[in-house]
Amino acid sequence: MERERLLLASYAMFSRQSVGRRYEEPAHPYRGPFQRDRDRVLHSAAFRRLSGKMQVFTGSMGDYHRTRLTHTHEVTMIARTVGRALRLNEDLIEALALLHDIGHPPYGHSGEAALHACLAEHGGFSHNTFALTLAEELETRYTQYAGLNLTEEVLSGQRFRVTHAGQTPLLEVQVVDLADSMAYNAHDVDDALMLGLLSIRQLDQLALVRRSRQWSATHHVVASPQAVRQLLVHSLIDVQVANLLEHSEDLLSEVSGLDCTAVQQVGTTLGFSPLVADERRELEQFLFDNVYRHPKLVEVRGRAADRLRQLFDRLTDRPQLLPERFQNRVNRYGVERVTGEYLAGLTDKACDALFTQIIELGGSDVPQW
Repeated sequence: MERERLLLASYAMFSRQSVGRRYEEPAHPYRGPFQRDRDRVLHSAAFRRLSGKMQVFTGSMGDYHRTRLTHTHEVTMIARTVGRALRLNEDLIEALALLHDIGHPPYGHSGEAALHACLAEHGGFSHNTFALTLAEELETRYTQYAGLNLTEEVLSGQRFRVTHAGQTPLLEVQVVDLADSMAYNAHDVDDALMLGLLSIRQLDQLALVRRSRQWSATHHVVASPQAVRQLLVHSLIDVQVANLLEHSEDLLSEVSGLDCTAVQQVGTTLGFSPLVADERRELEQFLFDNVYRHPKLVEVRGRAADRLRQLFDRLTDRPQLLPERFQNRVNRYGVERVTGEYLAGLTDKACDALFTQIIELGGSDVPQW
C-alpha cells in the first residue's frame, strides 16, 4: 500500500479500495490482491492451454505466427507499459490482461463462430463469457470452493468485455482493452507478411502504416526485407502507444486529484486522437478484407468449424462420452451448454485428436480436462 501511495496517480485503482473476493481470505504477507489474481490466472490450466490455441493462423501454416498465449503476453507487455506511464495499477492491469483471452475456444474465431451457431438456441457462445465461467466455476484449486476466487475488480473488468454496458470501467480495464487492439493490429500485420499473405507495397496505401514508416525512418536505417517487416511492426505499436499516451494525459489532467470511483462517474474514457483513431479503423478494415478473409484462411477455418459442429452433435447425442465432471453439470446447465464448455476448453491439437477418435474411428476416449 505504501508503494502504491508513492507511485500511483489519484485516479488509479488502489489495492486498499478493492471490494474483495467472493470467499474471504486472509491477506498475503508480501503480495497484494491483484498480484495474487495474476498468479492464479497464470497457474491455471486454461491459461497454459492457450499455447495450443491459434490466434489467427493455424499451425499448418508454419511456427512463426502468434498463438493465443503469445498474443496474451504481448497484450500484457503493452498494457503494463501504458499503465506505468499513466501511473495506473500495473498489478491489476497484468491480472486483467492475462485473463482477457483465457476463454477462447480452439481454432480461433472460426471455432467461436461454430460454437455460437451450435448454441444459438441456448444463449450462444462468447469467449469473454466463457472466461468468467472458467474463472468462477471450472478452474479448480486446492480449496473447497470452485473457481479461482479472483477479486471483484478483475471479474467486473472481464464482465465489461461481455456487455460494454453500465458505468465507465476502471482506467486499468480500458488500458487492457486498448492494448489488445494495438497488439493484434500490429502482430496480424507481422504474421501476414511473414506468411506471404500481404506485401509492404499493399500496406503502404494505409495512413497508419505510412505514419509508422516515417516514424521509424527517423530512428533506424534498415535494408533487408526481414528488418523492414520487424521495424514496421515495432513502429506500428510505438506510434499507437505514443498517441494514446499523449491524448490520454490531456484527458487525465482534467481529473487530477479525483479517485478511481469519481473518474468512473464522470465517464473519463481513454483513447486515441481522432486522426489516429480513423487511421486505426482503416487498418482494421484492411486486415478484415485482405487477411481474415484470405482464401487460405477461409478454407482452414471452414474445416475447423465443421469439425467442431460434428463433435458437438456427437457429444450432445452421447453425453456419457463427456468427462465425469462435465456430466455432473448437465442436469444444471443442459447438455448443449456443457458440451460447448467442454469443447471450448480443448486445444487445437486435442480437438483434432478427439475428432479422429470419436468421429472417424467411432471410439469413446475423450481428453480429460
